[in-house]
Amino acid sequence: MLSENKNTTINHVPGHVKHDGHNMTGFIIFLCSESIIFFAFFVGYGILKVTAPVWYPEGIDGIAVKEPLINTIILVSSSFVIYFAEKSLHKKNLWGFRGIWFITMLMGSYFVYGQYIEWSELSFSLQSGVFGGMFYLLTGFHGLHVITGILLMGLMLYRSFLPNNYKGGEMGVESVSLFWHFVDVIWIILFVLIYLWQ
Repeated sequence: MLSENKNTTINHVPGHVKHDGHNMTGFIIFLCSESIIFFAFFVGYGILKVTAPVWYPEGIDGIAVKEPLINTIILVSSSFVIYFAEKSLHKKNLWGFRGIWFITMLMGSYFVYGQYIEWSELSFSLQSGVFGGMFYLLTGFHGLHVITGILLMGLMLYRSFLPNNYKGGEMGVESVSLFWHFVDVIWIILFVLIYLWQ
């Protein structure tokens, strides 16, 4: 017999109750699977670096750290900014949420732009040995995740203008925020591997 509680959301399958917690669990499992992929890349990078007879392409002694460090600071700082955006939403301050959320999007966009500038100034390519291939693979794959995060934030920003959008909870915003924190942590590891471990 189905519950008569109007606050309980019932799916089309009889007896099945929809919970946002189940959806969040699925999203966390997705992030875990992404973590495994990145972990495999990290391990592969480390093994290749310590075993390759020649690591950097000919004529390259290392890569600049200053600009990537600035990008790193901006990207990591955006994790704190998106946290305050969530706080504003929890307090039902929609315009505060939208403004801070948009700032996070701008910070992520700056990171992507900074990475584009770095790529355009590099003197090696994807075909420049093992390091060249790994560098573009890792930073490009991560950059794709950053762009995905920005697009998802844009979607959440749009949905914030829809009437009664948060009556069913804030799982969309929470999921995108969690994804963004994940992207930031992955970049910190990449920064250490690629730019600091030279």
